[in-house]
Amino acid sequence: MGALMRLLFKHLAVVLVTVAVVSGKAGAVTNAGVFTLQQAIDFALENNPEISIMQARIDQADAQLGQALASFYPQVKAGLSYQHSDNPAQAFSMIIAQRRLNLNGGDFNHPGGVDNYRPQVTATYSLFRGGQDYYLSQAAELGVETSELEKTATRHHLINNVTAAFYGYLAAQDAHELSLRSVEAVQSELDQSRVRYDAGTLLKSDVLSLEVQLAEAKDAQIQAANAIEIAMAMLKTLLGLSSEQAFTISENLSQPLPAAPAEFDALLSQALSQHPGLKAAEKRVAIAEQQLNAAQAGHLPRADAFVSYGSDSKDLAFSSNRDNVTAGVTVEVDVFSGFATQEKVKKAEHELTAAREAARQMRLRVENQVKTAQLRLREALNREQVTSVSVTAAEEALRLVKEQRNAGVVTVTRYIEAEVARDRAKTRDISARYDALRAEAELNQATGFWN
Repeated sequence: MGALMRLLFKHLAVVLVTVAVVSGKAGAVTNAGVFTLQQAIDFALENNPEISIMQARIDQADAQLGQALASFYPQVKAGLSYQHSDNPAQAFSMIIAQRRLNLNGGDFNHPGGVDNYRPQVTATYSLFRGGQDYYLSQAAELGVETSELEKTATRHHLINNVTAAFYGYLAAQDAHELSLRSVEAVQSELDQSRVRYDAGTLLKSDVLSLEVQLAEAKDAQIQAANAIEIAMAMLKTLLGLSSEQAFTISENLSQPLPAAPAEFDALLSQALSQHPGLKAAEKRVAIAEQQLNAAQAGHLPRADAFVSYGSDSKDLAFSSNRDNVTAGVTVEVDVFSGFATQEKVKKAEHELTAAREAARQMRLRVENQVKTAQLRLREALNREQVTSVSVTAAEEALRLVKEQRNAGVVTVTRYIEAEVARDRAKTRDISARYDALRAEAELNQATGFWN
């Protein structure tokens, strides 16, 4: 019987390890309480660190968008410069700028050292940059949308993980209850067999067989109890709870089984239209296209308008009699940049190719996820129909064998076989029901069903 129970425990272990890998670190929450599945999902969406991380990435994308849009606004700078020179040309220009040129005195060839202080305010405005600002702003807007889709995908992934861990915990509880009943039943039979052996009406081999059976049942019970603790630890991690905090679950696996899945084409159409991971991959392709456009725009001329207002003086005293204004437009184009622009274009082209292939890979992955989840759900539902019938038959067979055993008609070996068959049927039924509920959650994630 212990070997039979390990089948369920092995299945649960795979799920729980998977959940542990994808979940975030636990945080601190004051009260946990009693959870239904929906309450556990809601709690995890509020407290799991992964959601906070994705929100921070959305805020980061918003900031990047604001940074890109800053190029459409004038840039204003204030500054103070100081110069000292005895160069005749520079000194002469500084004296003129300070409005203190005296043509009747002084030696223009030997002006001596001249100081010049210039406080000024300069405003610049980009008139044309080949469309780079526009393309980069479009890429930034798409970046915000991509981050929001990635957060939605993370939410769906978290919901699926919580659902899997939740059902894993419930399945482990059912398996533990089954193992306790098995230990009790074998222990009772062993006690009766020892009495019969002492009375000389039962062989010692029968007693030894029951002792082996009891050891296996206790081993299965230990594994089942440990599976409950592991499932609880995984749920705490997903819900953002510390290991010291306790909570309870108010549901059991008696809830209705999911309905049969729709046809693959309908499910795939739904997934392609709303799967957040696929939509995010398509957005990344659009981002790469805009970035390529921006890189190609580097070959075009750039035009900037500017205006500068300031005052030149031999000290820091400001006077409106010495102020001046300079305004103009500059146009420039890169004649040769050491092939930097060409390499930027090549880099953007390669990034676009990678983004397109990533989107194609994501589509193939979504198709596989939908197909796999659909097949698993159908298989689990069909298995559950079979196992529910087998449980009823195994229970009746064990009841008949018990009566025959009490009448001394069958051996203890036949009794053990009947009990093993009953436990195998119950284990398979628990596994099938759990697989059906988990497969439904996987199918919801694969099709982007959750909001």
